[in-house]
Amino acid sequence: MSATTEQSAAERPERAAPERKEPTFLFTEKYVADKSELARRFIETRARLNANVDKANNFLVKRYYNIDHNTYLEGALPAKTKELMGLVASACLRCDDCIFYHAIQAYRLGVPRAEQEESLNIALVVGGSIVIPHLRRAYELLEELYG
Repeated sequence: MSATTEQSAAERPERAAPERKEPTFLFTEKYVADKSELARRFIETRARLNANVDKANNFLVKRYYNIDHNTYLEGALPAKTKELMGLVASACLRCDDCIFYHAIQAYRLGVPRAEQEESLNIALVVGGSIVIPHLRRAYELLEELYG
């Protein structure tokens, strides 16, 4: 681009940031915990361990948790899509806690089982056979949640 056609940052039109808001969950954590023993154990353990982290009152951890929370709000991408993306990334990174978290959140948002399974297919293709043990545990959770 030549100097005569290039716009400075000040001259470029402002792009409105997409509105971000809390997602609307169809199911509560309690409902999910009552439906699935695996989910109940995960939710209870996560809450207990987060309480320990909260007691430390670590500024940087709080900032990171805030970024994480805000990332999954409704925005240009629906929260459902973001949770499925999180599920794929978590499976590729082989983090069972993260897989459970995103699968539960996706379920709470009303994502059908077929969409979660297709997302896990992507994780398997991207991550390779090392994802299979994590896929097995994810399917066990999906079976308890969806039947």
